[in-house]
Amino acid sequence: MMKALLQLRKAFGHSMKGLRETFRNEMAFRIELTAAVILIPTALILSVSPIVRIMLVGSVFLVLIVELLNTGIETVVNRISAEQHHLSGMAKDAGSAAVFVASLNLVFVWGTVLFDLILNNY
Repeated sequence: MMKALLQLRKAFGHSMKGLRETFRNEMAFRIELTAAVILIPTALILSVSPIVRIMLVGSVFLVLIVELLNTGIETVVNRISAEQHHLSGMAKDAGSAAVFVASLNLVFVWGTVLFDLILNNY
């Protein structure tokens, strides 16, 4: 049991280091985190059902998660080689596309909910 707790603590430390390094080195992550600081409290105060609230917050976390994964992909590709290679470009482009799709999802979810709130309240 104690060994499992120590491993959990170590894993938590690695997670915090990953968040710090990504925040320090990735402007896109800092922008998305700033948006999260605004959007998540907004989702919590909007007059919506619990499931809609979960969708709003979940769409924000999805962007952050995908950005972290994209950063991991880019870092590994950059570590492997500095030379241009088609497969390296594909990996980086796919990661970037994943962030784009997650962002479109966020815009769609938030846009739909806000449009419905505005339509039904005015």
